[in-house]
Amino acid sequence: MRPITKKWIFLRVSSLILIPLMLWFAFNLAAIYDKSYIEILTFLTAQPSKFLLSLFLIFAYFFSALSISEVFEDYIKDEKIKNAANKGLNFFAITIPLITIIAVFKITI
Repeated sequence: MRPITKKWIFLRVSSLILIPLMLWFAFNLAAIYDKSYIEILTFLTAQPSKFLLSLFLIFAYFFSALSISEVFEDYIKDEKIKNAANKGLNFFAITIPLITIIAVFKITI
């Protein structure tokens, strides 16, 4: 299978996985909007919330990294700049969700 075909399949699968996760996140964000600090911490420390938020972050950053790399492929002609941009994008697409997930898992009431 060609790399571009794999990228296309990964984009489609990750977008399908993101739909229910985004709905869950949007409904819960609306539900905790006017809650107290303790209620929000209780929500974030519950095991299903930690797991679903982690999945949401992983798939959201994966999807965005794939999408942005497509823009790089289309609009950056210089191979060195394109490779540097993709490497930087991949670095941030791994480190930012990882740091956020670690922070969420360290939250205690």
